[in-house]
Amino acid sequence: MLSIIFGNADNTIYHPPTYFDNTYEDNWITAPLSVEMIKDVDKSEVVGPHLIQSPVLGPISTKELSGGVKTLILMAFDETGKVFNASACGNNCAKWILKIAESKDLTINLRHVMDFGDGDFKARILNNGIVVNSVKEYVEIAGEYV
Repeated sequence: MLSIIFGNADNTIYHPPTYFDNTYEDNWITAPLSVEMIKDVDKSEVVGPHLIQSPVLGPISTKELSGGVKTLILMAFDETGKVFNASACGNNCAKWILKIAESKDLTINLRHVMDFGDGDFKARILNNGIVVNSVKEYVEIAGEYV
C-alpha cells in the first residue's frame, strides 16, 4: 500500500539522486522493472549495469539517469527503510509509484500535489492517518499540507 507524508518528515532522503549515486547496486539497473521504468520515463535503453543508451545524450552512465528514475529505482529496491522525496520525480513517475506500491508497502514524502491521474487509487496520508480512495479525496487533503 502507498503511504504519503506531506511536507517535512524525519528519515526522508530529500535529494534521492545523490543518495542513489552513492548506494545503488548493479542488479537494480538490469532488473526488469528498472529497465521498463528507464525506457518509459527517460526514453532510454539499458545496455548493462553501467551503460544506458539515451536518444538525446547518446551513451551515458547510470549516474546520468534522470532524478525521477533514480528515485523510482530507490523506491523499488532500497531496503533500508528510508523514505524518499517523491517531489524529485515528475508526474510521469506517478504511475510507477503506484505500481511499486502494489507489490510492497511504500512510504513516500511529497512537497507538492503529485498528479496521480484520473483513476481511483488508495493511499494512507500519514499526516492525519486518513486513507483516501480517490484522486478527489487525495487532492483535498494534500491541499491542507502543501
